[in-house]
Amino acid sequence: MDSTTGNGAELESANGSGVTDALPPPPAVIPPNVEPVRVKTEVAEKKNLRVPMVRPGFGSKGQKIPLLTNHFKVNVANLQGHFYHYSVALFYDDGRPVEQKGVGRKILDKVHETYHSDLDGKEFAYDGEKTLFTFGALPSNKMDFSVVLEEVSSTRTNGNASPNNNGNEEPSDRDRKRLRRPNRSKSFRVEISYAAKIPLQALANAMRGQESENSQEAIRVLDIILRQHAARQGCLLVRQSFFHNDPSNCEPVGGNILGCRGFHSSFRTTQGGMSLNMDVTTTMIIKPGPLVDFIIANQGANDPFNVDWSKAKRTLKNLRIKVSPSNQEYRITGLSDKPCREQMFEYRPRNAPKNENGESETVEISVYDYFLRERNLELQYSADLPCINVGKPKRPTYIPLEHCTLIPLQRYTKALNTFQRSALVEKSRQKPQERMNVLSKALKVSNYDTEPLLRSCGISISSNFTQVEGRVLPAPKLKMGRGDELFPRNGRWNFNNKQFVEPTKIDKWAVANFSARCNVRQLVDDLMRIGGMKGVEIAPPFDVFEEGHQFRRAPPLIRVEKMFEEIQSKLPGAPQFILCLLPERKNCDIYGPWKKKNLTEYGIVTQCMAPVRQPNDQYLTNCLLKINAKLGGLNSVLSVERTPAFTVISKVPTIILGMDVSHGSPGQSDVPSIAAVVSSRQWPLISKYRASVRTQPSKAEMIESLVKKNGTEDDGIIKELLVDFYASSGKRKPEHIIIFRDGVSESQFNQVLNIELDQIIEACKLLDENWNPKFLLLVAQKNHHTKFFQTSSPDNVPPGTIIDSKICHPKNNDFYLCAHAGMIGTTRPTHYHVLYDEIHFSPDELQELVHSLSYVYQRSTTAISVVAPICYAHLAAAQLGTFMKFEDQSETSSSHGGVTAPGPVSVAQLPKLKDNVANSMFFC
Repeated sequence: MDSTTGNGAELESANGSGVTDALPPPPAVIPPNVEPVRVKTEVAEKKNLRVPMVRPGFGSKGQKIPLLTNHFKVNVANLQGHFYHYSVALFYDDGRPVEQKGVGRKILDKVHETYHSDLDGKEFAYDGEKTLFTFGALPSNKMDFSVVLEEVSSTRTNGNASPNNNGNEEPSDRDRKRLRRPNRSKSFRVEISYAAKIPLQALANAMRGQESENSQEAIRVLDIILRQHAARQGCLLVRQSFFHNDPSNCEPVGGNILGCRGFHSSFRTTQGGMSLNMDVTTTMIIKPGPLVDFIIANQGANDPFNVDWSKAKRTLKNLRIKVSPSNQEYRITGLSDKPCREQMFEYRPRNAPKNENGESETVEISVYDYFLRERNLELQYSADLPCINVGKPKRPTYIPLEHCTLIPLQRYTKALNTFQRSALVEKSRQKPQERMNVLSKALKVSNYDTEPLLRSCGISISSNFTQVEGRVLPAPKLKMGRGDELFPRNGRWNFNNKQFVEPTKIDKWAVANFSARCNVRQLVDDLMRIGGMKGVEIAPPFDVFEEGHQFRRAPPLIRVEKMFEEIQSKLPGAPQFILCLLPERKNCDIYGPWKKKNLTEYGIVTQCMAPVRQPNDQYLTNCLLKINAKLGGLNSVLSVERTPAFTVISKVPTIILGMDVSHGSPGQSDVPSIAAVVSSRQWPLISKYRASVRTQPSKAEMIESLVKKNGTEDDGIIKELLVDFYASSGKRKPEHIIIFRDGVSESQFNQVLNIELDQIIEACKLLDENWNPKFLLLVAQKNHHTKFFQTSSPDNVPPGTIIDSKICHPKNNDFYLCAHAGMIGTTRPTHYHVLYDEIHFSPDELQELVHSLSYVYQRSTTAISVVAPICYAHLAAAQLGTFMKFEDQSETSSSHGGVTAPGPVSVAQLPKLKDNVANSMFFC
């Protein structure tokens, strides 16, 4: 390699001319009394970036409990060697790069098999794309290989050609030259170039908490080895999860979609050393079999003649099929415009006469006639249906639908409907003991000890679950109405013979009934009776407004509009509250428009209810929990909330924030993401919250509107919440700000610490330059694979179980908490990461605060799995997300305008809530 090329970029000037710009000449005469200005160097300007804090110590409160966890001890015998990182480039023999997915592993396996001795017998860890690792160096820094692969699926062929007798397309002259061999073998050239060296010693450093780029890369190599091991067993790979082609692992969830059970495996560095975290996981796959069956089931149609083919075209794109009778595999690229009987194409018959250039003359024929005459195959039912296109847009290759079969293990990435989600949860839950048995068996079957690359670097994996010590924190005491207090038992309590701690009074209200299947008079009487028992005085409603029969089949927006016309014509003034009886139990189209109308146009609190013929007292009590909270009441509070003894919170004005970003369903790239931040109000309470919700560009995870400068004003979320705290807390500014952030991974912690936290600090400074509140920042993660099991019981771990040692981070401040009682399946703990703490909580104080915040959720009488502020942020984002569902997105949607102009993408803004509901817990 030419030695000058490496530094070429450094010699380039900013103008790209390759010549350094000359300095301007000095002034002729330096004026008197000029003070030289010290130039700010880049180093001086560079801001000190925050990093996740180091663990200050361990908690000690609570009853100790021995537990097992699904982490398996990893021993690393050889820490002296190095992993070598190589870049891989794949080419066809004519020099074109290989872009086809899935073929890389086959090519590299062939290289390994053919050139084993040239490679010094080194084993590969290949990621399937452009990265390769070995333990120890290859003989040369740059190596070139040529290999021949027999039968590469989805081979490049002439799309306009007709299928021949073998069911394969007839290649053009150019393609025939490229294929060279009649048995469809292909030549490839492989370039392997040295990129970097990674010492295994980095793993030992990571286990001591000294993480570096090298240690992350070394763990990545180990994870790639696991992926490669699974790929060789024919598994579907989804990041670090592996799914075998075993029908006994699949459960139908509806619409010819299967929940396929597989396993997650990844290496983690912990206080106890390196471990393999292994868990059961589920992904959605399409049921293999006739393609027509999937199309019918996916649309809920009766037969293929009632299918919406434009919708089917979107669903089928990129699915892989096998074609009969040839057994060739293809990827679907689209559908034909016309049915088989009418879809024409040109082809060259075998015995066709030749023209003056010596080329066979082409004949135009329909797909139907071609299969009948040339293949002697009469189509049974697909003659009048579109053909499946497996060619290219300009060179299509058509296959009749009835000759197409879906191959196994194809992921279904579209959003599931409510019924499919319910079926998935129902069928994928496993009791703790069952999960342990399945994991033990999976580890045995995986047979990682035979993996040559793991063996060569001396890595062995224990088959025993790791033992850890947990602690069970006592439940906090709760306060009800009339001075009643209680300790929840097993994470639960109830309001039998008890009243709400702050019940509201409902004078002006009405009922809007969209459901014909409800005894409304009885429901109203029961609600008033139960309200009285809970301390909520409910006057009789002004009226029950029944939806007219003529509107029941109208669009949702019209139905809501007509109901409001009826209410407005009869009500003397705006009601405090409207009870809405929905027409359907799930996926009700009226919900979004109804909420939007009430909250943004009229400022009316509303409670929606699913249609139940005769709701029981428990059901109505649960509804009242929500109604009371929305109208400004409180159902229960922690006994310590109103006493100065509650650690740091009651002594110093403290605001608690819960932050979350909600994204659209998979495949909806043009639906804005919704950022929600909730904040506590009326200090010293930590049970009352309000929300601020904004839209932002699709799939953006960092919250963009925390500060939003508009001239000299700040229209951001944080200012809105701080001003409300000040107004509701006796004109006090918070001295402590506690932030719970949800939905971010470890790789985004630095962004939360250095971008979002900076914006929150900036919002405080914009309100008062001299105000310096102290911050505590935690991230809550539910999307992880660590589970805990009792050693002496088949039940889930008890509520309040906390673990902050052994399998936690070697250096950073994190802990796992199972605050709730796991009633079904296996409890999933919440993993809390304490990233920043200027308040200096002790480990016990902080863990107790987090545990207590799982008991202040006003919608239920149970401890919840994650702190209430985060749950409320989820709810607020989800509820305002239903507003967007019915907005016309055409002006802002990227799917409508073809090519979009450069610059920031415009995002549809949410309508503003009316002031009288904006400060309420409308999301409850």
